[in-house]
Amino acid sequence: MTSILIAVAVLLLLAVLFGGLLGFAAERFRVEGNPIVDEIDALLPQTQCGQCGFPGCRPYAEAIADGEAINKCPPGGETTIKALADLLDVEPQPLDAEHGIEQAKRVAVIREDECIGCTKCIQACPVDAILGSAKHMHTVIESECTGCDLCVEPCPVDCIDMVTLESDIRTWTWAPPASKIIATDRQEVRA
Repeated sequence: MTSILIAVAVLLLLAVLFGGLLGFAAERFRVEGNPIVDEIDALLPQTQCGQCGFPGCRPYAEAIADGEAINKCPPGGETTIKALADLLDVEPQPLDAEHGIEQAKRVAVIREDECIGCTKCIQACPVDAILGSAKHMHTVIESECTGCDLCVEPCPVDCIDMVTLESDIRTWTWAPPASKIIATDRQEVRA
Protein backbone atom coordinates (compact mmCIF):
# COMPACT_ATOMS: atom_id res chain seq x y z
CA MET A 1 0.00 0.00 0.00
CA THR A 2 2.79 2.42 0.84
CA SER A 3 4.56 1.62 -2.44
CA ILE A 4 1.42 2.71 -4.31
CA LEU A 5 1.32 6.00 -2.39
CA ILE A 6 5.01 6.59 -3.10
CA ALA A 7 4.44 5.92 -6.84
CA VAL A 8 1.46 8.30 -6.94
CA ALA A 9 3.45 10.98 -5.08
CA VAL A 10 6.40 10.63 -7.49
CA LEU A 11 4.09 10.86 -10.52
CA LEU A 12 2.37 13.93 -9.03
CA LEU A 13 5.74 15.57 -8.36
CA LEU A 14 6.89 14.85 -11.93
CA ALA A 15 3.62 16.23 -13.34
CA VAL A 16 4.04 19.48 -11.38
CA LEU A 17 7.72 19.75 -12.38
CA PHE A 18 7.06 19.17 -16.09
CA GLY A 19 3.98 21.41 -16.03
CA GLY A 20 6.04 24.24 -14.55
CA LEU A 21 8.81 23.64 -17.09
CA LEU A 22 6.33 23.74 -20.00
CA GLY A 23 4.71 26.91 -18.62
CA PHE A 24 8.10 28.60 -18.32
CA ALA A 25 9.07 27.56 -21.86
CA ALA A 26 5.77 28.84 -23.27
CA GLU A 27 6.36 32.28 -21.75
CA ARG A 28 10.08 32.43 -22.48
CA PHE A 29 9.88 31.36 -26.13
CA ARG A 30 6.55 32.95 -27.07
CA VAL A 31 6.44 34.29 -30.63
CA GLU A 32 4.96 37.77 -30.78
CA GLY A 33 2.60 38.43 -33.70
CA ASN A 34 2.60 41.51 -35.87
CA PRO A 35 -0.08 43.86 -34.46
CA ILE A 36 -0.63 45.58 -37.83
CA VAL A 37 -1.62 42.21 -39.33
CA ASP A 38 -4.33 41.90 -36.66
CA GLU A 39 -5.64 45.39 -37.48
CA ILE A 40 -5.65 44.71 -41.23
CA ASP A 41 -7.36 41.34 -40.69
CA ALA A 42 -10.06 43.03 -38.59
CA LEU A 43 -10.87 45.35 -41.53
CA LEU A 44 -11.19 42.54 -44.09
CA PRO A 45 -14.68 41.02 -44.55
CA GLN A 46 -13.72 37.49 -43.35
CA THR A 47 -15.41 35.75 -46.27
CA GLN A 48 -12.41 33.41 -46.74
CA CYS A 49 -13.33 33.33 -50.45
CA GLY A 50 -9.84 33.38 -51.95
CA GLN A 51 -10.76 35.91 -54.65
CA CYS A 52 -7.72 37.99 -53.65
CA GLY A 53 -5.40 35.13 -54.61
CA PHE A 54 -4.74 34.08 -51.02
CA PRO A 55 -6.39 31.16 -49.19
CA GLY A 56 -8.19 33.42 -46.71
CA CYS A 57 -8.36 36.85 -45.12
CA ARG A 58 -5.54 36.30 -42.61
CA PRO A 59 -2.93 35.33 -45.27
CA TYR A 60 -4.01 38.35 -47.34
CA ALA A 61 -3.63 40.59 -44.27
CA GLU A 62 -0.10 39.24 -43.76
CA ALA A 63 0.68 39.93 -47.43
CA ILE A 64 -0.65 43.49 -47.17
CA ALA A 65 1.57 44.06 -44.14
CA ASP A 66 4.49 42.86 -46.29
CA GLY A 67 3.65 45.33 -49.07
CA GLU A 68 0.97 43.62 -51.19
CA ALA A 69 -1.66 45.85 -52.88
CA ILE A 70 -4.75 46.69 -50.80
CA ASN A 71 -7.23 46.57 -53.71
CA LYS A 72 -7.71 42.83 -54.27
CA CYS A 73 -10.78 42.16 -52.09
CA PRO A 74 -14.08 42.26 -54.05
CA PRO A 75 -16.30 41.35 -51.04
CA GLY A 76 -14.83 44.24 -49.05
CA GLY A 77 -15.06 46.63 -51.99
CA GLU A 78 -14.28 50.33 -51.92
CA THR A 79 -15.19 50.66 -48.24
CA THR A 80 -12.51 48.17 -47.18
CA ILE A 81 -9.96 49.68 -49.56
CA LYS A 82 -10.54 53.14 -48.04
CA ALA A 83 -10.31 51.78 -44.49
CA LEU A 84 -7.05 49.95 -45.32
CA ALA A 85 -5.65 53.07 -46.99
CA ASP A 86 -6.46 55.12 -43.87
CA LEU A 87 -4.87 52.51 -41.60
CA LEU A 88 -1.70 52.18 -43.67
CA ASP A 89 -1.53 55.86 -44.65
CA VAL A 90 -1.45 55.15 -48.39
CA GLU A 91 -3.52 56.35 -51.32
CA PRO A 92 -6.70 54.33 -51.94
CA GLN A 93 -6.73 52.53 -55.28
CA PRO A 94 -9.71 51.36 -57.31
CA LEU A 95 -10.69 47.71 -56.94
CA ASP A 96 -8.54 45.45 -59.11
CA ALA A 97 -11.01 44.04 -61.67
CA GLU A 98 -8.79 40.99 -62.19
CA HIS A 99 -9.98 39.66 -58.83
CA GLY A 100 -13.69 40.38 -59.34
CA ILE A 101 -16.20 43.16 -58.97
CA GLU A 102 -17.85 44.59 -55.90
CA GLN A 103 -21.30 43.14 -55.30
CA ALA A 104 -24.03 43.49 -52.72
CA LYS A 105 -23.99 40.99 -49.83
CA ARG A 106 -25.14 37.60 -51.09
CA VAL A 107 -25.84 34.21 -49.56
CA ALA A 108 -26.08 30.73 -51.02
CA VAL A 109 -29.51 29.11 -51.23
CA ILE A 110 -29.84 25.40 -51.99
CA ARG A 111 -32.90 24.26 -53.90
CA GLU A 112 -33.47 21.39 -51.50
CA ASP A 113 -35.80 19.36 -53.74
CA GLU A 114 -32.99 19.12 -56.34
CA CYS A 115 -30.16 18.37 -53.86
CA ILE A 116 -28.77 14.82 -54.15
CA GLY A 117 -26.75 14.96 -50.92
CA CYS A 118 -23.30 14.59 -52.50
CA THR A 119 -21.61 16.78 -49.79
CA LYS A 120 -19.36 18.53 -52.34
CA CYS A 121 -20.74 21.92 -51.27
CA ILE A 122 -20.05 21.11 -47.61
CA GLN A 123 -16.44 20.29 -48.45
CA ALA A 124 -16.05 23.54 -50.42
CA CYS A 125 -17.53 25.86 -47.77
CA PRO A 126 -14.69 27.61 -45.88
CA VAL A 127 -16.91 28.69 -42.96
CA ASP A 128 -19.05 25.55 -42.44
CA ALA A 129 -22.28 27.34 -43.29
CA ILE A 130 -23.83 24.33 -45.05
CA LEU A 131 -25.66 21.72 -43.01
CA GLY A 132 -26.40 18.20 -44.21
CA SER A 133 -25.01 14.72 -44.62
CA ALA A 134 -24.35 12.22 -47.38
CA LYS A 135 -27.42 11.24 -49.42
CA HIS A 136 -29.62 13.71 -47.53
CA MET A 137 -30.64 17.19 -48.54
CA HIS A 138 -28.46 20.12 -47.51
CA THR A 139 -29.33 23.62 -46.39
CA VAL A 140 -27.40 26.84 -45.84
CA ILE A 141 -27.28 28.59 -42.48
CA GLU A 142 -27.91 32.12 -43.76
CA SER A 143 -26.40 33.90 -40.76
CA GLU A 144 -23.12 31.96 -41.23
CA CYS A 145 -22.87 32.23 -45.04
CA THR A 146 -20.33 34.83 -46.20
CA GLY A 147 -21.41 34.77 -49.86
CA CYS A 148 -18.01 33.58 -51.09
CA ASP A 149 -19.57 31.62 -53.99
CA LEU A 150 -17.18 28.66 -53.52
CA CYS A 151 -19.99 26.11 -53.12
CA VAL A 152 -21.66 26.82 -56.49
CA GLU A 153 -19.09 25.36 -58.85
CA PRO A 154 -18.57 21.94 -57.21
CA CYS A 155 -22.32 21.20 -57.17
CA PRO A 156 -22.91 18.49 -59.80
CA VAL A 157 -26.65 19.18 -60.15
CA ASP A 158 -26.41 23.00 -60.12
CA CYS A 159 -28.93 23.41 -57.31
CA ILE A 160 -27.21 26.33 -55.50
CA ASP A 161 -28.18 29.92 -56.21
CA MET A 162 -26.46 33.04 -54.93
CA VAL A 163 -29.18 35.43 -53.74
CA THR A 164 -28.64 39.10 -52.94
CA LEU A 165 -29.65 39.91 -49.38
CA GLU A 166 -32.19 42.66 -49.07
CA SER A 167 -31.61 45.18 -46.32
CA ASP A 168 -33.74 44.50 -43.25
CA ILE A 169 -33.78 45.49 -39.60
CA ARG A 170 -30.79 43.21 -38.85
CA THR A 171 -28.55 44.41 -41.70
CA TRP A 172 -29.55 48.05 -42.16
CA THR A 173 -27.03 50.67 -41.08
CA TRP A 174 -27.26 54.41 -40.91
CA ALA A 175 -25.11 56.13 -43.51
CA PRO A 176 -23.17 58.98 -41.87
CA PRO A 177 -24.20 62.36 -43.26
CA ALA A 178 -21.72 64.24 -45.38
CA SER A 179 -20.37 67.25 -43.56
CA LYS A 180 -20.98 70.48 -45.49
CA ILE A 181 -20.04 73.98 -44.48
CA ILE A 182 -22.70 76.53 -45.34
CA ALA A 183 -21.55 80.15 -45.32
CA THR A 184 -24.12 82.65 -44.13
CA ASP A 185 -23.89 86.40 -43.52
CA ARG A 186 -23.20 86.00 -39.84
CA GLN A 187 -21.36 82.71 -39.35
CA GLU A 188 -20.47 79.37 -40.80
CA VAL A 189 -22.95 76.64 -40.01
CA ARG A 190 -22.17 72.92 -40.35
CA ALA A 191 -24.97 71.00 -41.99
